[in-house]
Amino acid sequence: MNQIQKITADASLSWPVTAALRALAIDAVEAAKSGHPGAPMGMAEMAAVLWRQHLRHDPADPKWPDRDRFVLSNGHASMLVYALLHLTGYDLPMSEIKRFRQLHSKTAGHPEVGVTVGVETTTGPLGQGFANAVGMAIAEKTLAAQFNRPGHTIVDHRTFVFLGDGCLMEGISHEAASLAGRLKLGKLVALYDDNGISIDGKVEEWFADDTPARFEAYGWNVVRNVDGHHPGAIDAAISASLQTGKPSLICCKTVIGRGAPTKQGTENSHGAPLGPEEAAQAKAAFGWSHPPFEVPADVYAMWDQRARGAGLHADWTARFEAYRQAFPELAAEFERRVAGDLPKSFTEAAARAVTEAKAAGNVASRKAGQVVLSAFAPDFPELLGGSADLTHSNLTNFKGTLPITRDEAGNTILFGVREFGMSAIANGIALHGGFIPFVATFLVFSDYARNAIRMSALMGQRVVYVFTHDSIALGEDGPTHQPVEHVESLRLIPNLDVWRPADAVETAYAWRAALARRDGPTAIILSRQTLPAQPRDAATETAIANGGYVLSEPATAPAAVLVATGSEVALAVAARDLLAAANVPVRVVSIPCREAFERLAPADQAKVIDRAVPHVAVEAGATRGWRALVGFAGEVVGLDRFGESGPEKDLLAHFGFTPQRVADTVKTVLSR
Repeated sequence: MNQIQKITADASLSWPVTAALRALAIDAVEAAKSGHPGAPMGMAEMAAVLWRQHLRHDPADPKWPDRDRFVLSNGHASMLVYALLHLTGYDLPMSEIKRFRQLHSKTAGHPEVGVTVGVETTTGPLGQGFANAVGMAIAEKTLAAQFNRPGHTIVDHRTFVFLGDGCLMEGISHEAASLAGRLKLGKLVALYDDNGISIDGKVEEWFADDTPARFEAYGWNVVRNVDGHHPGAIDAAISASLQTGKPSLICCKTVIGRGAPTKQGTENSHGAPLGPEEAAQAKAAFGWSHPPFEVPADVYAMWDQRARGAGLHADWTARFEAYRQAFPELAAEFERRVAGDLPKSFTEAAARAVTEAKAAGNVASRKAGQVVLSAFAPDFPELLGGSADLTHSNLTNFKGTLPITRDEAGNTILFGVREFGMSAIANGIALHGGFIPFVATFLVFSDYARNAIRMSALMGQRVVYVFTHDSIALGEDGPTHQPVEHVESLRLIPNLDVWRPADAVETAYAWRAALARRDGPTAIILSRQTLPAQPRDAATETAIANGGYVLSEPATAPAAVLVATGSEVALAVAARDLLAAANVPVRVVSIPCREAFERLAPADQAKVIDRAVPHVAVEAGATRGWRALVGFAGEVVGLDRFGESGPEKDLLAHFGFTPQRVADTVKTVLSR
């Protein structure tokens, strides 16, 4: 038995506080016949010290704005957080602990925000919870700078995150940690469950990094070689770390599955039940003789945080009321932003954005995006975002842009080339509250960010993704940078609205929809090339919000319907003119957001899509998603291969994105 495995006097396995955590983890996993007992058993002392001595939270009000945030990045250890929530007094009864990993339970296989009270973010994809925590710490620091005033501190909380070897192996940990160090997030504390074991065994065979040195190089405070089973050592490390002014990594040496007689310290305790015999022997080892799912009253009393939490919360409420007396307008604005409500001037701001979009005329939709963002920004101080080192290409800078590295009360984050980290950090900012995060990169690099985008959608978070350079028309950079399948693949993500506007006015409506949406993220897909402004009457313009509408109707009944999106709407309009000259009347439909359009009632969709005539869809990308709309009788003018390097106009002609080809396709469909 090595030094770490020795039981120190104040870290006895029989400490009832940690014994309760271990027992509940064992019982729940055994009952479910599924789960991960090893990590909760190994992190019990870390959790007990943090939640009982440091974490400022109120079980009676899990949404208290100035609570500390806790993130379990190694989300497979979910029974740890469920046991913590139950024992400290949250509304998570033992009946739900007993239903661990069962259908519709509040104790899912991995923690899910919005499902389990007190869970701050959905974790499981390793490393993303850590990046979420970085986003939460950024939000806290920025919100504090924007609202705190001398003598009145209303934003002052910490972000704690547990993570394991798997989180640190994932590349996103580098992206997020590097930025956190640069931003000096002194209220961010990460506790590393350094047990040296993962699914395939001892990690030293494939993970030999000097992790402490790595984090020191990022600018973090690092506490090395903490006995993760010694409460006093853990307590001292946390207390000291909070005084450094830097983000901190506390490296806790632990034994996975601690207490299990034959499985502790091995991968055998990682992702499967211990089994009845091993479970019984483990409980005996830490002196737990109670039946499954039974916790004595005296142990509950040791854990109960309701009185302490109520006191902390009451103190903050008194301070906030003093703040309200001194700064009533700021207090009202703080409450609005934390609630996620739109500013009262939203309607006026949206109208201004449309007006300025019209004035912009014929511009690339990325430029239109900048115009629109500039129009909204004065009314949306909660906008906080930036680009992955492509600001002057994505055009996400606007009048009033102020990086938080230059002013902590700023509104812009210079993310650097960190697409995945950027997007997961944005999720953390959204989850924290008080901000609407937006992030930007080239559309083709949405692949780097994809899993974080998926998590935005899964968690229903209001994050705005701006993806520019939307097709082969970006030109000379060639197929490595030319998206083909990307728009369609983003549309496959449930609960993600994908807007691909045809001109500046549609861009204004896309941003309006993204800002107003409270139940999920939005991707706004923008062009590098100039797009012509489309003429519309008032009713047609209003219909943009539906996600699909009739842009142009012929004087006589249409023989066919041309459906297009984004850059190709102008192409469809040009093809309409060629067909009109050949006495073929067609309706032109613009569908900037297929998801919004599909949410319309069938009768309203039928006013746009006329199933009595054939349809031809046009988009400079993968065709598969349009097949359902056009049916067997229709066609799609698209691109199902990679692009090439060359000037925009040459590429569009080469791949058949011309008015004549679209017109000929309509004629072919009509001749069948």
